[in-house]
Amino acid sequence: MFKKVLIANRGEIAVRIIRACRELGIHTVAVYSTADRHALHAKIADEAVCIGSAQSKDSYLDMRAVISACEITGADAIHPGFGFLSENPAFARMCEKCGITFIGPRAQSIEMLGDKAQAKETMKAAGVPVIMGSDGAISNIHAAHTLARDLGYPVLVKASAGGGGRGIRIVRSDDELEAQMTAAKQEALACFGNDEVYIEKFIEDPKHIEIQILADNYGDVIHLGERDCSMQRRNQKVLEESPSPASFMTEDLRQRMGRAACTAAKVCGYRNAGTIEFLVDKNGDFYFMEMNTRIQVEHPITEAVTGIDLVKQQLLIASGERLSIKQEDVKINGHAIECRINAENPLLDFRPSPGRIESLFIPGGFGVRVDTAVYQGYEIPPYYDSMIGKLIVHGRDRQEAIAKMKWALSEFIVDGVATNVDFQLKLIRTEAFLKGDYDNGFLNRTDILADERSKN
Repeated sequence: MFKKVLIANRGEIAVRIIRACRELGIHTVAVYSTADRHALHAKIADEAVCIGSAQSKDSYLDMRAVISACEITGADAIHPGFGFLSENPAFARMCEKCGITFIGPRAQSIEMLGDKAQAKETMKAAGVPVIMGSDGAISNIHAAHTLARDLGYPVLVKASAGGGGRGIRIVRSDDELEAQMTAAKQEALACFGNDEVYIEKFIEDPKHIEIQILADNYGDVIHLGERDCSMQRRNQKVLEESPSPASFMTEDLRQRMGRAACTAAKVCGYRNAGTIEFLVDKNGDFYFMEMNTRIQVEHPITEAVTGIDLVKQQLLIASGERLSIKQEDVKINGHAIECRINAENPLLDFRPSPGRIESLFIPGGFGVRVDTAVYQGYEIPPYYDSMIGKLIVHGRDRQEAIAKMKWALSEFIVDGVATNVDFQLKLIRTEAFLKGDYDNGFLNRTDILADERSKN
């Protein structure tokens, strides 16, 4: 096992990793920017190193600064968390060259799966169901028009190196294609440094279902059931739950999706934790969308229903241990829901709301968990993601989980900055959510704040 791990991240995920390391007796090193000098992860780690100024490119995305911090503190491994450098193959290679263990997949796996078009072709060859679309990136508008007409509108233009809902455009006619393709390429270049895009058939009103997998260095791969991530706003996840409440999700379908996810991991020579994301249509047919080569924001709901600590498993796998969990050991118990609590104003188009937290009350109780890095008096900086924390509840069944989430949200108090707590409370009270009858487009079609807007 590692003696010292550097966490190349910030916020609640850095705190989460530090705690897992402590339970395994591993010393930790936090890195922080000048804007995060008073951040919780920098306060609770055994050591902390400032690696640059407030902008991410000058600190958390500065590979050389992170490696230097690792070397001067004698850390023998780096956990990248999610975001920042977590899916950067160049960083994984740099760690390898410097003799530092990267707690994640190999660089070649990240590279293969990071290119969405290439990943899709790999899955197709392995027999994993994929959505019909282009064979790799689209090179010119003429080819795009020809393919879109063959597939039939609507189609999706998607960034090859994309993620997080960026670089995606829905195109419903020939007349829209060139403008939307240009817009997608521009956004992709700005976000990922790569303007390549591909085209695929747009599935109307799908469910977004992802499968959590664990893979060790010896070829063993298991899946830990599914998470339903269909509650999204502009392709950004808002709320997740496990297992899926969808009526089509039978145990047979769950196992078939799980086997497909394990096949996807094996064909890529994958190791560590990963998530295979599928779109499921109204007929219950599922299609590979992408693979996230890191721990996910929503990993706690899988931990809640399986009792398996995913971050500890990441550390154990990266240190060379075999998976101690067999597929038959994985049991789904009860139901879990996660709400992302953000410093943002839903009535102002979810505008970020940085600032000082004047007072704070975090809910607790049986089956309630809050992953956060904020505290009373903490100044939320304007430079990073607006997430304050994640509120996770676990109940014997979905009805109990919803009841817990209602009172937990009602008790969550953050004064000094605007938050989406009330928005989340309205969301879980909607008829569509209570019935589990929602899809990816629900929040794009439904303005649950219409009454609030009319008052203002």
